[in-house]
Amino acid sequence: MLKFDVLVIGSGGAGMRAALEAGRQGNLSVALMTKMFPTRSATGMAQGGINGVLRNADPNDSLEKHIFDTVKGSDFLGDQDAIEFFCNYAPECINEIDYFGVPFSRDAQGRIAQRNFGGQSSPRTCYSADKTGHVILHTMFEQCLKHGVKILKEMQLLDLVVDQGELQGIVALDIQSGEIMPVMAKAVVIATGGAGRMYWFRTTNPFTSTGDGMAAAFRAGIPLKDPEMVQFHPTGLASTGILMSEAVRGEGGYLINKDGERFMQRYAPEKMELATRDVVAKGIETEIKEGRGFGEGVNAYVLADLRHLGKETILEKLHGIRDLAISFEHVDPLSEPIPIRPTCHYSMGGIDVIDHTRCATAITGVFAAGEASCISIHGANRLGGNSLADIMVFGKFAGRGATECARQRQFGGQTKLAEAAKLWQDRFNQAVSRQEGVTVASLRNRLADIMWNNVGIFRNEADMLAAQKVIDGLIAEYQTCKVGDSSKLFNTAFVNYVEMGNLLTIAKAVVLGAIHRQESRGCHLRDDYTERDDRNFLQHTLVTLESGQYKLSYRPVVITKYQPAERRY
Repeated sequence: MLKFDVLVIGSGGAGMRAALEAGRQGNLSVALMTKMFPTRSATGMAQGGINGVLRNADPNDSLEKHIFDTVKGSDFLGDQDAIEFFCNYAPECINEIDYFGVPFSRDAQGRIAQRNFGGQSSPRTCYSADKTGHVILHTMFEQCLKHGVKILKEMQLLDLVVDQGELQGIVALDIQSGEIMPVMAKAVVIATGGAGRMYWFRTTNPFTSTGDGMAAAFRAGIPLKDPEMVQFHPTGLASTGILMSEAVRGEGGYLINKDGERFMQRYAPEKMELATRDVVAKGIETEIKEGRGFGEGVNAYVLADLRHLGKETILEKLHGIRDLAISFEHVDPLSEPIPIRPTCHYSMGGIDVIDHTRCATAITGVFAAGEASCISIHGANRLGGNSLADIMVFGKFAGRGATECARQRQFGGQTKLAEAAKLWQDRFNQAVSRQEGVTVASLRNRLADIMWNNVGIFRNEADMLAAQKVIDGLIAEYQTCKVGDSSKLFNTAFVNYVEMGNLLTIAKAVVLGAIHRQESRGCHLRDDYTERDDRNFLQHTLVTLESGQYKLSYRPVVITKYQPAERRY
């Protein structure tokens, strides 16, 4: 049986930074487990930059301004103590990864370059052209290898094993061999990313973003916090949902409707295209809804126009975006605008973290960081550039918290682990032997349709109650669905089956939270409750699994110095 002092699950920026922090402590066995090759995670798709108050582009920037921008951006749903902690440590973590070797773009004085991003009062987004996440990810991987972190690739998390509120380890599928194995661990960091694939093609997320860690933590008894808070990025490519980075707007791109108007004048007259993501996404969808977009239905879009920026700026700072536009929309931004539409981008909600200084959860030995977690610093709307800063700051502190925990615990739970592995082996045998039943692809497509149409950018009670009924039906069908491949080695059909179960688990929590949050706040926009309601909903949604049933409760938002106010841009 494999055993590690610290086991990190997920190979994105948060997971690698956590594994690196644990590996740097020495004298502990540390492993990084991922269902893919480590450098292929969602972090590699984060293009625009990482936020921190370095004062290179604006000497008048301040920590206070970054804290307030984040609180305001969250529509006051962010916990202000956690936000202050985050903003204070972001500059240190950026300088640290610069030292590790991240090839940041530089200004004329050789300092890390910074650009404007939406919802921010100063240009504080550090960047490496438009491939910032990619270069951070590869640098973290190099550092993990340097510090002796064991890489367990192509291993799918199946479940956490918990006994009387304490972690014993996990059960995983070795995809290459088909072996279902228990893994003992004193501490686990869950950093498995978001669950955007519940919207299937209308998402910027990779195909691997299926909420595996969130669902495993939920089944183990850890609440999901604010699951209804799903961010829709304003600028996804119209036909695929692939991300057009916020750098498109940060560098000065225009959003244009079919009448040739820069329509953000109607929605954010001061910030225009540089308003927060929820405001811009709402503006785009309103234009489409009111007939000022191009095309119809799911194929409708508006345009992102970069032509006025000039060839030099596009080729130097936005060359990745240009490549994507040419490859997937067959337009060259040097001469043509890019068709774009909002697309599911980020889960602000996730695993309930109750101690942001250690990224600890309610279960001893279980920590969470990155998009899989809800700390909560993003609240109802994440600012662009805060996610890469999030994974570097809280990845580091999750790794540190897990290390401290591992030093205090002993290995145990062999019997429980063996029993859990046997249950999953029985489930595998049963699932792959079915000759009849609906396919996983059928469930996936119907889930995506109902989520996009009924629980997308605009929401109302009737649509979401209908979605809840459909999802319950899909969960029932899932119990007898057909995997279609009975082989043991590299059975990716079974992996897809596991992922589908996780997506359904998370989607049900998203809908439950969204139905009961009877207000509009940040990304959560309701046609039937159009105003923010601080009296009743200045609090976090908590969805917990108890005896197989979803239970809803609430926790007050932490307010330190910024009282909620109307959000204007």
